[in-house]
Amino acid sequence: MKREFVAADISLFFVGFRWVIYAPKLIGQFSLHISILTPPSPYPETAAMAASTISSLPLKLQLSLPLIRSINGDIRSHWGSIRPQSRRRMAATIIAKDSKKGGGDGEDESPAFNPFGFVTDNPSSRSAIQLPETPAEDGNVGQMLYRIEDKGKDYGRYIRSGDLVWFVRETGSPDSRRGTIVFLHGAPTQSYSYRVVMSQMSDAGFHCLAPDWIGFGFSDKPQPGYGFNYTEKEFHDALDKLLEVLGVQSPFLLVVQGFLVGSYGLTWALKNPSRVSKLAILNTPLTISSPVPGLFQQLRIPLFGEFTCQNAIMAERFIEAGSAYVLKLEKADVYRLPYLKSSGPGFALLEAARKINFRDILSQISAGFKSESWDKPVLVAWGISDKYLPNSVAEEFQKSNPAAVKLKLIEGAGHMPQEDWPEKVVGALRAFF
Repeated sequence: MKREFVAADISLFFVGFRWVIYAPKLIGQFSLHISILTPPSPYPETAAMAASTISSLPLKLQLSLPLIRSINGDIRSHWGSIRPQSRRRMAATIIAKDSKKGGGDGEDESPAFNPFGFVTDNPSSRSAIQLPETPAEDGNVGQMLYRIEDKGKDYGRYIRSGDLVWFVRETGSPDSRRGTIVFLHGAPTQSYSYRVVMSQMSDAGFHCLAPDWIGFGFSDKPQPGYGFNYTEKEFHDALDKLLEVLGVQSPFLLVVQGFLVGSYGLTWALKNPSRVSKLAILNTPLTISSPVPGLFQQLRIPLFGEFTCQNAIMAERFIEAGSAYVLKLEKADVYRLPYLKSSGPGFALLEAARKINFRDILSQISAGFKSESWDKPVLVAWGISDKYLPNSVAEEFQKSNPAAVKLKLIEGAGHMPQEDWPEKVVGALRAFF
């Protein structure tokens, strides 16, 4: 039986040094139309690069290079005669087939597998990334970046600490009568998630600081092996230096949320108990039984992790998968922006995910906050609709130290309650702090 896969509009974008492939929708034909947006001075080698990229995709996609030449002519000799608007686009036809023995040529009426479903199966991602009929003329990745590049830097500024540059959000005054709160985010997100909470907490008299961890958001993303290797110790040391540069007086109030670097925020507190007056924890793995999301498991798989980390919509997909809500487009833009601008955030996340020992970190957290080890006040404000971490994680953690740990369940919030329902988070923090 021979099975033919229906075709799709595919667009390849050359962003930095990467080809980014999008397939916005399927159409009922047996050939594919491909638009290639080339760098400023394209040559035939560009088509060969695209052909090599396409040939490595599933379904044995085959690119007809002679057809490219027949449509575009000799690119070197005719480049000057091509209109500027059409210089950045070349058209070609490719065939997508999956043949099985023993069948005819008739169409299969069953739904065809969509190998590019990761682009379009998410509501916010689909509305943001899906391209029009003529992508080269009406929006591409470069234009998307231009549209969103200034978004998401609410209350933020860049701070140099040693050889690293951090992006830090700040609200309120350092002389605030109610003290300083440091907010630490988890992976694969950024401090943008705290913007509403920070604004409202500063209105209540607090001084608020929220850095993007190194490798995340708008902070530096050093290449592993060149001054920063994304280990727990290096994250801790970098945070120590940043707090010193910011002039944060100890003890201060600490809020932590999320996986991986969020967990490092808790292990930092365990190693520096005298610097923390009160600790608030939002949906973070707290016990040895805490499950590890599939994203971090995928990142640890050789080769597959390299592909996974370069998914530009990874962060927003992760947020939505852990919540009952879909991000609004303007919010999804911000979480997507770092991963669209360069490959750096993806490779930073990849390195951090491969360096962390989840079992060891969870053992540290579970043992470190037990009654005999920790006596500072702790608030666990837990979004009960978290799709990654069940409520039993928070309940088990609270039972391990009932004298110090207070549990507040937040209805209607998922894995990131500060994003899902910031007003309820603010209410819990104000009552606790």
